[in-house]
Amino acid sequence: MGLFGRKNDNATPAAAPASVSPELAAVTGDYELDPAHSSIGFVARHAMVTNVKGSFLDFSGSLHLDGTDPAKSTAVIDVTMDSIDTGNADRDGHLKSADFFKTEEFPKMTFRSTKAEALGGDDYRVTGDLTILGTTRPLTIDLEFNGAATDPFGNQRVGFEGKAELLRSEWGLTWNAALETGGVLVSDKIKLTFDISAIKSAS
Repeated sequence: MGLFGRKNDNATPAAAPASVSPELAAVTGDYELDPAHSSIGFVARHAMVTNVKGSFLDFSGSLHLDGTDPAKSTAVIDVTMDSIDTGNADRDGHLKSADFFKTEEFPKMTFRSTKAEALGGDDYRVTGDLTILGTTRPLTIDLEFNGAATDPFGNQRVGFEGKAELLRSEWGLTWNAALETGGVLVSDKIKLTFDISAIKSAS
């Protein structure tokens, strides 16, 4: 079953090594993220009743893919925190302030992979160090390989779709406000989403 419908979360250590997608095995090389065709988003629960979605508009990154041995693959992502966009200028300003991301003091959020593994089929998992507000903690991202293609301009592209969850308090993002009816204004749990298109670097 694919990544986003996976039911078996208790694979035993004795399980056979996961197979590698034949398509991915053919795309070994170095890649640069294409921000114009990629997105990094997030979802937070607001007032206990609804979701607020946002994204980061300015980011860069690189991938090294080893299609025959995914464990040798790596990923680097740098995000400009001032580029946060939730569709509301006042809310964006609050998120950039000292209550949340302190973007003047900490202008970047970074991710540096430390482990990559194939889960079978088109499903992969990348673990790495996520740094926010100067605090570095591990984050695991589940990825689905969406395929590879050569675009009309001759660029070799690969695509991945991913998701992750984190507790923002673990990175020092603790601001909140109590609700009269109980609960808090902003959830601690944050869902991250990734839709990545990357272009192979010239050899």
